[in-house]
Amino acid sequence: MIFDVDGRKVFAATGGQSVRADRPVAVFLHGAGMDHSVWTLPGRYVAHHGGTALALDLPGHGKSEGPALGSIAEMAAWAWRALDAQKIGRAFFVGHSMGALVSLEAARAQPDRTAGLMLVGFSPKMPVHPDLLDAAKRNDPKAAELIASWGFGPAGQVGGNQTPGLAMLPLGLRLIQRAPAGSLHADLAACDAYRDAESVSLAAPVLLLQGTADRMTPAKGAKAFVEKLPKTDIRMLPGIGHMVMAEAPDDVTAALRDFIR
Repeated sequence: MIFDVDGRKVFAATGGQSVRADRPVAVFLHGAGMDHSVWTLPGRYVAHHGGTALALDLPGHGKSEGPALGSIAEMAAWAWRALDAQKIGRAFFVGHSMGALVSLEAARAQPDRTAGLMLVGFSPKMPVHPDLLDAAKRNDPKAAELIASWGFGPAGQVGGNQTPGLAMLPLGLRLIQRAPAGSLHADLAACDAYRDAESVSLAAPVLLLQGTADRMTPAKGAKAFVEKLPKTDIRMLPGIGHMVMAEAPDDVTAALRDFIR
């Protein structure tokens, strides 16, 4: 689905169903250098089981016009404007990595419109190594290679996925490689600069879905942060890395089934 936000074209995958604000709405937000396609299976599940799915391409990603936004707060404010454009008042946010930070910031900005947060591959702080930032700034292919290699857990490096025929490491590499020039660096710099997680005051339920083998957003920090929130469900996935939707699609679907109501 293509629509306008701020006078620019935006793409959102809806799982093959129309957008209906009278159903529970799940807004899916991708990670750095990625796009809506990481949410294909989860989005279809929600859309065909009584909900509305809106898997957004953030500006400068996928099929959405750029430029990429420069901060997590800008992305969160933009996400609310995208929902306004679809006349959606209240929504669940489902975010992966950078998208989890955007989801958290969206809830901080408009808690009354936030039905819940599902944080996947999350950390309240996401510092980025200067060498990776530099490689991304130079559009060096090494940036995509580093993210893909560090993003998967041990099983993700060798195969055996729950989804037949899916080669995870090449898939992750190609996904990041196709990001428009400048978008990956903008995303990584935004993650590196974000410091507002601790100021979030949230009454809505939060579900954390985290791999124990995540080397990009380690489980310890994510778990400690979420445990301080009032309504939490923490699900740790043994042996799973950062690319949770690819490595553990069945667990993502099960979490959505219990959470989006």
